[in-house]
Amino acid sequence: MLERISRFFNKNKDLNSTGAYVYGPSEHCLSPEMINRDASKVVSTLQNAGFEAYVVGGCVRDLLLGLKPKDFDVATSAKPWEVKSLFRRSRIIGRRFQIVHVQFSREIIEVTTFRSNENQTSNKNQRQQTDSGMLTRDNVFGSVEEDASRRDLTVNALYYDPSDNSIHDFTNGLDDIDDRIIRIIGDPSTRFREDPVRLLRVARFAAKLGFGIESSTAEPMKHRAGDLQQVSPPRMFDETLKLFMSGNGLDTFKLLHEYNLFEYIVPQLNPMLNDHQGVPLKLVTQALTNTDIRIRSSQRVTPAFIYAALLWPAVQRLANNYEKNGNSPAYALSKAAGDIIAAQVPVTAIPKRFTIPMREIWDLQLHMKRCGGNRAKRLAEHPRFRAAYDFILLREQTGEDLDGLGDWWTQYQDADEDQRQSMAEDVLNSDKRPKRRRRRRNSPKPENG
Repeated sequence: MLERISRFFNKNKDLNSTGAYVYGPSEHCLSPEMINRDASKVVSTLQNAGFEAYVVGGCVRDLLLGLKPKDFDVATSAKPWEVKSLFRRSRIIGRRFQIVHVQFSREIIEVTTFRSNENQTSNKNQRQQTDSGMLTRDNVFGSVEEDASRRDLTVNALYYDPSDNSIHDFTNGLDDIDDRIIRIIGDPSTRFREDPVRLLRVARFAAKLGFGIESSTAEPMKHRAGDLQQVSPPRMFDETLKLFMSGNGLDTFKLLHEYNLFEYIVPQLNPMLNDHQGVPLKLVTQALTNTDIRIRSSQRVTPAFIYAALLWPAVQRLANNYEKNGNSPAYALSKAAGDIIAAQVPVTAIPKRFTIPMREIWDLQLHMKRCGGNRAKRLAEHPRFRAAYDFILLREQTGEDLDGLGDWWTQYQDADEDQRQSMAEDVLNSDKRPKRRRRRRNSPKPENG
């Protein structure tokens, strides 16, 4: 696909009156049929009403790369209230950035008004900025070329007009797609100060697309990493889901770690990644590897399991300290879990619908060791059993010695009712934890006499 892009577009092409390179139907590989029908309907409705309108952003980028877009967004010269007046099932959302959601059956098309890059405005309801430079509100509207300059990455600033099958490129985004690089639009330090989440977006899209990060974009990233502390915890949580639950979690994590961004996402884990035995790093790496495989196989994943893995090394270490002070293992684990979650929530506001399952997964790590008698049956019927079992396998994958626990529970699930009862009774009668079954090496038989 990149070869087709490179073959079609002319890097020496003249700019049009709006400051964009405009590529016609013979100069790119897109067609109106590739655009979501509802998004095309929104564009045509706005254009028929006399407004400029384009399909914009990541969907255009992904189609050029031969990828399936997750959603289709529209950008227009119409103000939010003008957009709303044109569509019966629509609503204006957001205060920081006002956008319009247009509903079509189950499909929602997000429509944004062109933003201006004008820095001076006396109306605080339109633009507000902190002393550090972070934008807390940005509703100053402008032209399409100004809107392009307000977007974050060049590869996300491509405007497609399905009415004439043309691509409008204001920031040389097609060049960067062809060169496979991620580049921030404008001065990188300034743009990162305006919205520190852009640091995460650079890492996420570089990992997703397999692109390199352009040098002037990469240079200030470590220096500006601390700005992530200004991002609200709920927004930070939402961003972490995009980082770790998009099928490229492991590659994203490597970039986050490289640019010192991860320490502002899970600060309790970050110092442990340099552990000389490497167990925490192996655990996180394996958890994200498994998650990526599940997502690519269209299997279900949950933030509860991912955060349970990210925070487990810290929980385990703190629980061990509480045990050394004379507390029971169950109390130590429960108290450690509460303390670690309490420290993480102000960073990424994990909702209770996820923190409760996290604690249950952790609690079951102890309970599933005591599998004799009727306990095994009760544990296997627990709503979090499968997640806790997967967590045990994850721990064993990273080299943790659980005395054959994962193997025992695997056999238990594969056994019939009578076999299960016999296994549980054997454990109860032996009063021992299940042992790992090792293959014995073949050795010469001892001579008789």
